[in-house]
Amino acid sequence: MNRFSMPATKNIKNERGQAMILIVFSIIGLLGMTALAIDGGNAYVDRRRAEAAASAAALTASITRIEGGDWRAAALAVARTNGYDNDGVTNTVEMNTPPLSGPFAGNSEFIEVRITSHLSTYFGVVVGIPKITSIGLAVSQSKPAEYGQMFDGYAIVSLAPHSDCNKNISFWIHEETTINLIGGGIFVNSDNSQCAFMSYGSGSVRVEDESPISVVGREQIQKPNLITPYPIQTGAIPIAYPPAFQMPKAGCGSKIATVNELTGVMTPGSWDDDFPPEEVKKLEGGVYCIGGDFIVGDGKTLTGSGVLLIIDTGRVRISGSAKVKLSASSSGPAPNLLLYMPIENKSILSIAGGDESIFKGTILAPGADVRISGPSSFGGGVFKSQIIGYTIEFKGQSNIQLIYDDSQNYDAFKMPEVILSQ
Repeated sequence: MNRFSMPATKNIKNERGQAMILIVFSIIGLLGMTALAIDGGNAYVDRRRAEAAASAAALTASITRIEGGDWRAAALAVARTNGYDNDGVTNTVEMNTPPLSGPFAGNSEFIEVRITSHLSTYFGVVVGIPKITSIGLAVSQSKPAEYGQMFDGYAIVSLAPHSDCNKNISFWIHEETTINLIGGGIFVNSDNSQCAFMSYGSGSVRVEDESPISVVGREQIQKPNLITPYPIQTGAIPIAYPPAFQMPKAGCGSKIATVNELTGVMTPGSWDDDFPPEEVKKLEGGVYCIGGDFIVGDGKTLTGSGVLLIIDTGRVRISGSAKVKLSASSSGPAPNLLLYMPIENKSILSIAGGDESIFKGTILAPGADVRISGPSSFGGGVFKSQIIGYTIEFKGQSNIQLIYDDSQNYDAFKMPEVILSQ
């Protein structure tokens, strides 16, 4: 039996040696898994931190550049506050304008911030990974103030960022109104997912050139054949509200408007009552600051060339049987601005101009509900205007002509913008 015991002992020793090898490899595997779990988690957190720090630094750089400061120093300070001090060993912070690559390469409006972080591992050394490199990249855009047409030259603009389908409709055309639009197109800012743009009954829109109808939300159109172009563009980029441009600074100072009762002529200046007075049929050129309502009633006539009407707190109501011919001045404190209701004035602006009515110049009422109509199917006035309101409604039986030409409308300073682009 002794001859059989020796090989058995040898086999046991061999099995023990194999087990030891397996245990060693298992330990190495466990260390690798631990390294993946712990060091991988740390790397993920560090990458997210680097991305957040790069975004904050890029935005700060753009804001500081617009303000005329040292944007590089400002960006480095923000990166340092977020844990990346640009020491060249554990991390580097690189800034480029214009960006060196990507979709914004070569455009000096954009600033690129790249944070590279070198993170030492705890267990990765065992498997030959002593460091993990994370990169956070962000690109911001600093758009300087510029003077030009408002809202990219759309002829009709509804600014309400939100709306419903009942009493607070952002853009609504109904009954039998027809809009014949040349130039500019229509922009509806509402994000309503069902009825930002509403068309009911026989209300129709005819854009007679290639200008678009652009809507942030979705449309509800009863008769698509009455809308041209169709389908309309949905999913447009929204406009901030209040809008990011400089509001008009025109005013009347201490000048008081006067009335010549014999001629029915009124001179420019401040007027604290309803406007115009009963006997006035003509406005001389200049700025009128109106403290009451602006009302032109049935059968009334009102003309004025080179005028700007500022309605501070009241409403506007122009009757369908009135004959109104008003045009803005091409010079002065607010060139080509015809009618202005400050954003704080949330009253109704209602124009139902007769067949012979003509309005030339921008109608700017960013806080008001604007309602346009006419008395008959043969005509509803001519607007050589850009019409801007909080909400817009077209109704009645009128055939409204709207012709947009930027040279005949008000331009404004667009505020500087800072955008995180990447």
